[in-house]
Order: sequence, then structure tokens, then C-alpha cells
Amino acid sequence: MKNFTVLIALAFLFASCSQQAEDTSETPVVSKTPATSILEKVKDKNIYEVNIRQYSKEGTFNAFKEHLPRLKSMGVDILWVMPIQPIGEKNRKGGLGSYYSIQNYTAINPEFGTLEDWNALVEEAHNLDMMVILDWVANHTSWDHVWIDKDDTYYTKDSLGNIVAPVEDWSDVADLNYDNMDMQNNMIADMRYWIKTSNIDGFRCDVAGEVPMTFWNRAKDSLDVDKSVFMLAEWDEPKMHDHAFHMTYGWGFHHEMNELAKGNKDVPDMVAFLNEDFNKFDASAIRMNFTSNHDENSWNGTVKERFGDAREAFAVLAATVQGMPLVYSGMEAGLDKRLLFFEKDTIDFSNLKYEAFYKKLLQLKKDNEALWNGSFGGQPNFFDMGNNKDVIGYHREKNGNEVLVIINFRADSVELNIPSDFHGNIKDEMSGKDIRLNVDTVIGPYQYWVFTKNNKESI
Repeated sequence: MKNFTVLIALAFLFASCSQQAEDTSETPVVSKTPATSILEKVKDKNIYEVNIRQYSKEGTFNAFKEHLPRLKSMGVDILWVMPIQPIGEKNRKGGLGSYYSIQNYTAINPEFGTLEDWNALVEEAHNLDMMVILDWVANHTSWDHVWIDKDDTYYTKDSLGNIVAPVEDWSDVADLNYDNMDMQNNMIADMRYWIKTSNIDGFRCDVAGEVPMTFWNRAKDSLDVDKSVFMLAEWDEPKMHDHAFHMTYGWGFHHEMNELAKGNKDVPDMVAFLNEDFNKFDASAIRMNFTSNHDENSWNGTVKERFGDAREAFAVLAATVQGMPLVYSGMEAGLDKRLLFFEKDTIDFSNLKYEAFYKKLLQLKKDNEALWNGSFGGQPNFFDMGNNKDVIGYHREKNGNEVLVIINFRADSVELNIPSDFHGNIKDEMSGKDIRLNVDTVIGPYQYWVFTKNNKESI
């Protein structure tokens, strides 16, 4: 441990079933639970996105429930489940349609099972000490949603009085009108329905930035009256954290990783972006980092397509540099195809070849406070790798817990030229091997090292 401590010092020296909800009245605006309590609850957690349709041959809640013990063993804490409501039939895309074209907010997609099946899934997840958050689509509905016939003023219209889609290529959905307070109240009541009926733990909010913040703030206060909830925004702006949301997408960082993998940018570009991002967001803001999700996989390519042989290296970066790491359905099985979005396309779980990798990575996060989320973890200090623009190195520290990470993103071995004062053997937590650091230490192609120390160890 003595050599590790010296190496850490070096890092610092270099630092830089359908039921419409009944409660549609004006919702309360006083939260009974301090916001800090949910942040503390998720301080060391990670998140896993669940694609029910593609998860199994059956594509049901009950079939997915069988995987819960395996996911718990892998270290999964929070299950983000893609929308579970019935999918619209009018203007439907493909044979099965998009999850995000919702016909009724308080009903269950019969393809997935029943309300009883869903509640049993949530209960079992809770028994395993896992949280469940539901994907919520507040920006738009299907063209045959129950609200359209009830009151078309709930929807945005053009100059001719026709209901419109949010954007041109989203032809299967109709844009909601947030100037209509009755619609807002019904939306909040429908969100509360799932907390009261199924005891879910929060929401992942689709295209959250396209919905007024005044709505999200009202919704958050109202939801917290029933239960302190965890809120994730599919958006990448600091304002989302002012009140309503605990976590936002690290979209910008994700795009930087893709550009680095393509060779369009280098590590100094990445470091500059991350430092700017840290300064932009409050320390308490949790950022969700990922190498894939349902959008990236289906539309932009698999992790193998986008990152190639560096897929593990980028996963280590996403999980250790800051924030909460996301794992998408099937990544632990090496998902190497773009899942069809509007059709059935089952994930192959026959070979869980990356499960041990993710288990080690997720456990590492829990074990070391420096890697915790938001202000509960340590902010990374990047150190100078000289003229080498393909290797990143950073150090994080919190309350005596320390992590040092070195990652090579390229296909060539790199000589790191570590000064003689820092020679010695240090254990890499990912491989379990001792790494000999000396004047001509070589890090291999796409290799990653994670060195740790916690405050319980003697030095």
C-alpha cells in the first residue's frame, strides 16, 4: 500500500390492467420528505435498463422476474423499466409499435402480463433490495389515447385546429398541450397512480426538457407526498436539477466517448469537456453515464460497432470517472446486434460472457466511497500523460478512500515512462493482478487499470 500512496501523490502533483386515476384535482405542492434523503439512498447505486419486450422469448413481466436473482448477484441496484402501458394502434410504426406511443397511462400492456404480474415483479425486486423506476412519457401520447376523445384541448394544434406530432418523424404520437392545467393535473394523478398502486420508486422521464419545468416541479412535490421518489431526466442541462430531478443523462459525455472511439477527438479533448461539465453542474447533481441504452443500440449501433475492442475500456471510464453507470439489457451477454424497436427481437442470454466484468465493476463502485454518486463521491483530478493523447489517467478521493484509473483507448501498447520514485507492484482491482510500475511500464492495447485504497486499510 505504500507504493499506492506515493502514486496517488503523483496524481495530485499532476492534477488538472386499465384503471383511470380518479384524483384530478389541483395537486399539493409541499413535499413531506427532504430531497437529500433520496440522494443519500442512491449514493452508491447503479442503474440497469429493462427492455421487457426483448428480454425473453415470452416478453413478459413473469419471464423477466426470473432474472432478478441473477441481476442482484451482478450488483444491480435500480431497475429502469421501459414503458409498460398499452401501445397505440392508430399510426402505429411496425408490427408492435413503440413503447413511447402510450394509449392509456394507467393501464398495462397485455403483451407483458397483468397488473398483478407487474406488482409481483416490483414486490420481488423490493424483496431483493432493488429499486424500480418506471419510464414516463409526458411529452406526447398515441393518437388513440383515451384523452383525445375526452378533450382535444389537451393537445397542441396547428393554425387549422389539427392536433400535431411533436416532430415530423414522430408520426405515431400526438403532442401534449402544457398550457392546459386540467391535462397537467390528470398527468400528475396518473403518475401518482403507479406509486399508490404498485409502490414504484420513481420515474425516468422521457425527453424531459421538452416539458415545462414548472410541470416537473409541481409533479415532484405531489409525488413526494405519497413517497419520496427518485427522478431521472432524459436531458442534459443543469436546470433539471434545480428542484425536480436527481439525475440527468450524460449525453454530452457519451458523444465525446463516441468521437474519441472514432478517432475524431483525443483524450485532452475528453478531459477538457469533463472539466467544463463538472463546473457547469452542481456537485450534488448525479450524471448518468453509459456506453449504450435503447436509443443508442437500436439507432446508432451496438457497443461493438461504436467502440470495437475498446468497449470494456469505455465501460470502465463511464463507471469510474463520475456519476452513476447504466447497463442496458443484454450487455452482460455481449449484446452484439441492434435490437428492432417496433418488432419482437429477443436478446440471447445463453452466454453471459461479460457478467463477471460488470459484476466486478459495479462492486468496485459500492466498495469505494470515492466512486459514489454526486457530492457523496470524489471529483476526478486528471493528470498529465505527456504527449500521449490516447491514455487517460485520473484520481478520485473521498474521506480517505482513493481510486486511481489509467485507461488506454487505442490498439497499440503505450510506454508510460513512470518515474523511478514510483516503482513497485500495485494490484489492479479489475484483473486482480499486480502491475509493476517502473520507468518503462507498458500498458497494453485497450487495457485499463483501477487501483484503490480505502480508509480501513493500513498504509
